[in-house]
Formats: sequence, structure tokens, C-alpha cells
Amino acid sequence: MSTSAVEITLLGRTYSIACPKGREDTLRSVAREVETQLTNLKTRTNNLSREELAIMAALNIGNELFEEKQKNRQYMAQMDERISLLQSTLEHSLIERSHKDD
Repeated sequence: MSTSAVEITLLGRTYSIACPKGREDTLRSVAREVETQLTNLKTRTNNLSREELAIMAALNIGNELFEEKQKNRQYMAQMDERISLLQSTLEHSLIERSHKDD
């Protein structure tokens, strides 16, 4: 897959990032979210270096991702449970129906 260079700006510095063709808008959206995280952290904690801000932002974003994965796992478990219940109900209904037909 071919790539293109996308320029993003974080805390006033511009970076040229290699990005797969067709994913440029996604990268820009992610960069905006990261910039928001960095700006919020910088506003709350004036004495952190760029590196410390980046680490804190990465941890915050990682935590958000972890929470979303947990929610997704819980949702999938609920859906598996519902599917099993539906499958069991259908099987019982089919068995009852076959007994009535006999």
C-alpha cells in the first residue's frame, strides 16, 4: 500500500507523518484529538516538559481506549448471552412443535 506524507501540528511544532493513502483524514482527526489532550494538560500543568505532556496524553488516551475495549467486551458478552438464550428458545420451540406434529 502506498503512503503519503501528512503534516500535523502538535503544541506548535509541525511533524510530517507517513500515512497510508486514503487514511489522511483519519490521521488529521486523531492529531486534533491529541492536540486537544496536550493543550488541556498544558493548561492544567504549566511546568511539564513536552515529553512529560506527551506521556501524560498517551496514558490518558490509552486509558480511554482500555475503557472502550472493556465496554466492547461487556457488550459482546451480553450479545453472546442473548444469542445463546435465543438459540435455546428456538430449539425448545422446534422440539415442542415436532412433538405436537407427531
